[in-house]
Amino acid sequence: MDFLEFVETPAFSRRRAEIMTDDDFQQFQTYLLNNPQSGDTISKTGGCKKIRWGSTGRGKRGGIRVIYYVVTQSGRIWLLLAYPKNEKDDLSESEKAILKTIATKLDL
Repeated sequence: MDFLEFVETPAFSRRRAEIMTDDDFQQFQTYLLNNPQSGDTISKTGGCKKIRWGSTGRGKRGGIRVIYYVVTQSGRIWLLLAYPKNEKDDLSESEKAILKTIATKLDL
């Protein structure tokens, strides 16, 4: 399947503008288009994935986490959340439940 587009949630767009340069984001998009399944699947989220992405000057370990969901039928990659690693290690159970609800609706 060729992926046709990225869809950003408002939450993702707000954070992305704060924590990624436009060049970093373009490199991230190119990577994800070529490797849409590369992130780790997050348990209890209905298939959402988390990818670690290094931002300029930080590397992967100190960089950014992006939560995304791939819908193969429509060719869309939904960019749901983005945050720096130093803000949060793991998602809470309530965040996972919300992501699962979203993923279920995106699959329709």
